[in-house]
Amino acid sequence: MRVTVGVSGGIAAYKAAELVRALQRQALDVHVVMTEAACKFVQPLTFAALSGHKVITSLWDDDSSDQNGIEHIGEAQWTDALVVAPATANILAKFAHGIADDFLTTMYLATTAPVLVAPAMNVNMWEHAATQANLETLRQRGVRVVEPGAGSLACGMVGVGRMAEPDAIADALLGALGRRHDLAGEVVLVTAGGTREALDPVRYLGNRSSGKMGYALAEAAQSRGARVLLISGPSALHPPAHCEVVRVTTAGEMREAVLARMAEATLIVKAAAVADYRPVAFSEQKLKRTGPLTLELAPTEDILAEVVRRRRPGQLIVGFAAETTNLMANGRAKLTAKGADAIVVNDVAGEGVGIDSDLNAATFLTPTTATELPEMPKRKLADRILDEIVALRRPRGLVVEMDESASELPNAARSEAPLQAARRQLIVE
Repeated sequence: MRVTVGVSGGIAAYKAAELVRALQRQALDVHVVMTEAACKFVQPLTFAALSGHKVITSLWDDDSSDQNGIEHIGEAQWTDALVVAPATANILAKFAHGIADDFLTTMYLATTAPVLVAPAMNVNMWEHAATQANLETLRQRGVRVVEPGAGSLACGMVGVGRMAEPDAIADALLGALGRRHDLAGEVVLVTAGGTREALDPVRYLGNRSSGKMGYALAEAAQSRGARVLLISGPSALHPPAHCEVVRVTTAGEMREAVLARMAEATLIVKAAAVADYRPVAFSEQKLKRTGPLTLELAPTEDILAEVVRRRRPGQLIVGFAAETTNLMANGRAKLTAKGADAIVVNDVAGEGVGIDSDLNAATFLTPTTATELPEMPKRKLADRILDEIVALRRPRGLVVEMDESASELPNAARSEAPLQAARRQLIVE
């Protein structure tokens, strides 16, 4: 399978070399296209040595005579995917507005293959309304955006704008290529983000959940062939292209949306950080600061427990346990109390991982196993979690070569056949 890596002119261009290697490790034939500005940061010879192919840097290459002057068309037709990393604000603007003034932008217009962009830029450029509008235009056209991370930037500022890690970009590309379609035919309902419980017209009780883990699970499920319904609490994230989105705010709204849509779903991934309590009374007027304030709180609905009570035979239920101490003990207690089939435990007290971070680490618990999922980008962790879930749906220790007639299966295997064919629901909280 052939893919094209487009490199535009940003300091993160050096990371594109790592991306080429990461894609080659997946047995992909990697070709590289560079803009003129990218060549100021990394020499084309570097990518030629890594890829084993000529690097295309211009529409007017002297060696293009044997391509009849339309090399960009050939590259666009031959490639199975185009991934641009880094994608500068300039290249995103050109893509969004159909400007084709070099090889990469012309190839973008000419290709019908999946396109991914991994933005990298100054935080102010990233947050500028023009850049966000261009990204939204590209998303609506089906371009997949591998979100940048936050941290110290080359310009000396701190904020969002760091290009995603090469492994995360490679994982996103593999998903776009459909290398794993083990959820094909499934309808996956994903809940994501936090909820907000109003105190007065301007204040609410909430949490720091950004929705990144849930959105990553939605994107991962879609890339593996599923149709995705995303029920999201307030979040600044953009949902994956082509998934249906239901916006909610409170725990009660989240419960109603889940119960209303769960019948059409074959899998439910409940990754939302639902508030545990809501104020008993709502003040119609803004609460004034007059001294100490006592709030009376009431517990919100336990959505996971309610779905467990309503589950049908064959449904698979997995929960999330965000813990700060005694992770395994608390995770196993929740596994037992909720009646779930598995629990994903993550340490939200860990520095640099968990809530509102681009990284996460977890342990996938079942009644008999504990699988460590080490620190990694949330998009990659989403696929690892889905790997474990898919494995739960395939009984371990049983290998059967299916014939066209189920009657020819051994007795033990025949007893498993209905389970393999059953449509199940997956619930992750």
